[in-house]
Amino acid sequence: MDKYSPQQSPVTLRDEDGPAITRDAEYFEYSTAANPIRPSLTPRIPFHFFSPDLYAEGASRVVPLDMSEALKCEAPATGPGLCASFVRVAAGDSLALQPESTSTVFYVIRGAGTVEAHGATFEWNEGDFFTAPGVGAIKLSATGEAALYYVNDAPLLRYLGVKPAVARFEPTLYRAEKANAELRTVASQPNAGEKSRVSILLGNANFPHTRTVTHVLWAMYGMIGAHTQQKPHRHQSIALDFIVDCDKGCYSLLSKEIDQDGNMVDPTRVDWESGCAFVTPPGYWHAHFNESDRDARLIPIQDAGLQTYLRTLDIRFT
Repeated sequence: MDKYSPQQSPVTLRDEDGPAITRDAEYFEYSTAANPIRPSLTPRIPFHFFSPDLYAEGASRVVPLDMSEALKCEAPATGPGLCASFVRVAAGDSLALQPESTSTVFYVIRGAGTVEAHGATFEWNEGDFFTAPGVGAIKLSATGEAALYYVNDAPLLRYLGVKPAVARFEPTLYRAEKANAELRTVASQPNAGEKSRVSILLGNANFPHTRTVTHVLWAMYGMIGAHTQQKPHRHQSIALDFIVDCDKGCYSLLSKEIDQDGNMVDPTRVDWESGCAFVTPPGYWHAHFNESDRDARLIPIQDAGLQTYLRTLDIRFT
């Protein structure tokens, strides 16, 4: 039985015999509906791990990291407002995507090719990031076997009952050489070890107020040095984390709460694997650890552009 059941009052039933205009009207006692985040109504976002085996071989395809059944929302969805996917493109092949979203972000895991999106055509290579509005088709073509990590906000638009009509930005390319150089600059600073994160955030000149990669999506490119850790923090945006590369001994800890000393209570451990992805639910405290002898790199993509605009991100550090 749902733990909230004893406090629930009956819902005023729909007026099936009344005029059509009143048939969908319902009435709830306040305490039963003011916070409906519970398994029987609106479930919390669960943690989930996605293996790189999902795109290791085979035909060209999009592999949605779909958690819609657990979330009780329309498929495909990795979170209530975001969908992450692995994309595999065979050598010499092409894929046409129809995201129907405001924003798309891609990271090239391996390979090279071209993209056609919103009137632009450009080449991409391993380690590049690129973005495009989700208005119209996005065509990916690979010169050799390629794999990409891909996130869009199509679930948010489906929930709102709308379709994208206006592009808020133009397709934008973030070259691997430049991103890696900027990350090395941050990591080489004398106070790098004192920072909560050794990372860079990708931005777009069209969104100066949120400083995010699109007006909805946020993308970080980060490094965790050998034998270091990132202290616990939390935020109200979901994090769709992709591990670029790591050695054994890299992992995350996730917990719903911390104690008075800033330590996580009964944390869940997530061991990393190069090329894997996992979901960090909003509101969870989480920390990243690298106990190996080599630096590790990760890419969290979140709906923090939207959350920042709404002033609800609420990011906190211990």
